[in-house]
Order: sequence, then C-alpha cells, then structure tokens
Amino acid sequence: MRILFVTSEIHPLVKTGGLADVSASLPAALAALGADVRILIPGYPRVLFRLNDATECAPLDEGQLLSASMPDTGVPVFAIDHPPFYWREGSPYLDSNGADWPDNAARFGLLSRVAALLGSDNSPLEWKPDVVHCNDWQSGLAPAFMHFSGAKAKTVMTIHNIAFQGNFSPEWVSRLGLPEASFAIHGVEFHGHFSFLKAGLYYSDAITTVSPSYAREIQTPEMGCGMEGLLFSRSHHVRGILNGIDLAEWNPGCDPHLAVNYDASSLGSKIEVKRALQSRLGLEPDDNAPVLGVVSRLTYQKGLDLVTGCAHKLFEQGAQLALLGSGDHEFERIFLRLAESYPGKCAVSIGYDEGLAHQIMAGADIFLMPSRFEPCGLNQMYGMRYGTPPIVRETGGLADSVKDGQTGFVFEKATTDALHDAVSRALSCYRDRDAFIRIQKNGMGQDLGWDHSAKAYLDLYESL
Repeated sequence: MRILFVTSEIHPLVKTGGLADVSASLPAALAALGADVRILIPGYPRVLFRLNDATECAPLDEGQLLSASMPDTGVPVFAIDHPPFYWREGSPYLDSNGADWPDNAARFGLLSRVAALLGSDNSPLEWKPDVVHCNDWQSGLAPAFMHFSGAKAKTVMTIHNIAFQGNFSPEWVSRLGLPEASFAIHGVEFHGHFSFLKAGLYYSDAITTVSPSYAREIQTPEMGCGMEGLLFSRSHHVRGILNGIDLAEWNPGCDPHLAVNYDASSLGSKIEVKRALQSRLGLEPDDNAPVLGVVSRLTYQKGLDLVTGCAHKLFEQGAQLALLGSGDHEFERIFLRLAESYPGKCAVSIGYDEGLAHQIMAGADIFLMPSRFEPCGLNQMYGMRYGTPPIVRETGGLADSVKDGQTGFVFEKATTDALHDAVSRALSCYRDRDAFIRIQKNGMGQDLGWDHSAKAYLDLYESL
C-alpha cells in the first residue's frame, strides 16, 4: 500500500501544535506495519535546514521537489522548495506580528496542487501513491484538484480541528486553477467564502477525525462550525480514529530532559523530577504541595479561563501551578499577573520549550486540560504515560482516552465550579497515596501507542 501523507508541519522539523506530532508518528507507525509511506511538506527554512540529505528529485511549475528522509525515523519525505512562498520569518501560517500571511491561499494551494500532481498519472515521479492522505485545511484542495483532473488515487481527509477552515475570498478559486463552477454549495463555497477545508470534505473519498467522540460531535450544530450539514450528509464516510503518541519520545524511563528517569515500578523517583521542576521555575520547594501542570495554547478553546477563575482557591488548598504556553495575548497577561500575585505558588513561562514541556509533564503531580472542545488531545496521554493523572473535560478525545477515577479525573460542564470540584477530588485522592498510585499506574499501563490506530488507517486505505 503506497501512501502519500500531506501535512503542513511535522515534528521535529517544524511544529506549532499536535498536527506536527501526529504527522511524525502516524507515517512511522504505518511504515512499521509494511506500508510504503512518503510525506509531503512545504520547504520552510527550518525543514530544509534539518533535512541534511535533501536532493532534487523533480522540477515543479513553482520551485522544485526535494527528496530526503526524516532524521529520526527514516521515513521518506518530499519537500517543496519554493522560497517566495516558504522562506519567511515567523510561523508556517503567521508573520512575526501574529497575522495570517496574506497569500496563504497561494502558499497552501501549492501544497495541495503538488499533492494532487503526485497522486495523478502526470506525476514526475516513478513512485505513485494508492492513497493521498490530507491533513487539515492546508492540504484540503488536493481532493478537489484530483477530482477535476481524474486522478486515480483515492483521497482521505483528516480533520484535526474543524475550527480552522482556510476560508478565503472567491477570487482565489480561478487563481488557483479550479473551475469556477466548483464555487457552489455542492463544492468549495462556504457562506460566500472559498473554503479549503470544505473542498477536502466534499471531494475526498473518506473523512477521518482524531477521535470517535469528535467524529460524532462535529456532525452537530454545537460543534460542527457550520460544516455539520455536509458531514452529516456524508456520515457513512466519516470515521473517528483515536490518535496515539510516540512511546519512544514520551518515555519517562529514558527521557533525556528529566533530572531522574523512572517508570511504573519506580514512581518514588518522580519526586526528584518534581523538585527539579520547582527549582527551575522558582516554586516553593515543598514535596507535599501538589503541582498542577499546564502545557497548552492559551486560547478560549482550551478552557484556561476556568483555571484562572478558581486559581486562588487552588492556591488556598495548597496547590502550585506550573504553566507553559502562548497564544491569546490577553490570556498571557492574565497568567503573568497571576504569577506576580502568587510568587512561589504560580510559575508561568510564555512560549514553547520542548524540554520544559517534558519536565512539567513528569514533574507535575496532576495535569490540567479543561478544554471546551478537544478533537483528540495528546497531552492527556502524555500525562498518563508519565504518571501525572490528567483532569479533563468530557469532550472529544479527552472523553475517549481518560476514565474518571481510573486513569484520571473527568468533569462535564465547562464551568469554573465544575473544574474546581474535579481538582478538589484529585487533590483529595493525591493525599490518599495508595489510591493515587493506583490511578498513576493504571494510566501508565494504558496502550497509548500508534499500532492500533495505524492498523485502523490501513484498513481504511484498503477499503478504498
């Protein structure tokens, strides 16, 4: 089975969120099961800098296609080398001021067009995929291009977060080479806009999302972000497959970022990681103070206003807070003020630091993830893997992966009171060491890897 996996980011080359982790882990897991999988990604400077073995393999109308292999897994990767589109300061999607690049339609239209080319009989490569697997709106036009070109390869569209849709003005339809007739309700039109995501959902052969619960939720008006009607009409083509995590990278037994390594049989050593975390972040050196960890984008979706709403109560209950993240500037200011108000109890690090993320995951006692919606979520799985039971809201992949009172703590309503009640339950359990250790070991014993999910994707590819 030959798979072209199309993504706009991949760890460790370039990462803004969970898509990068999935893009690294799923192709590697598919390859381990015998699939011939290749990755296609834009040639951002960080990507080309880390692909030391990149060589030109085909010319393109815009730029050239480079061939290389992933530095950690060896999975083959194609990079689109087109400096006018990709050699820029800032993130893959935003400029240094946090604004969308004004030509994102052209930039990711190129990604989709190259994906469609490689999936067609006109591909410049001898290798041709059976399935082109697209991820989020950035590659959403590939199924549309393939539909109108008559490409034989099948297409899968995976929704990692339906809130991000890639909506642009209608003029881009013809500019990117799609027929004007495609700008219709039965096509790429979405409330007067040209939608990359809708194109992928409408023209793909199959639709997946990253958890069974999220697959059901996005077919409702409450969670569908306007796409629920289309998804409901294609419900027989929609499938939820829960993400896994990279068990090699996220392994407390050999994690190089930790002061001390540990596993389920040596949980007592976790206290040394906690002490190192408290020392690094300036938290009071107190073994008995439960540390609540947060590693997150600071957005309304993540429910972090619920945390600030009850933070003073948690500090009164003896808890400490260690937060790493960035995002909405107002959230950043609120958390920084909270840290100023509670020195020694609250530590806030704005930005992203891979090593600190691992240290918080391991050094915290409890992990907070009170998302209003969460397609899958990976951090709750990292928490379980590290013996740091997560507190999650009952939504999407959080509901599918965490069992209340068994591997973590679950609450239903997105309110400050509901979160505080859940944290209070967790703190009571934390003080009952035998009960808490049972939950830690239950979480660490979960099968959180990619094998099961990769097999489900292979079954889907074969069914197409």
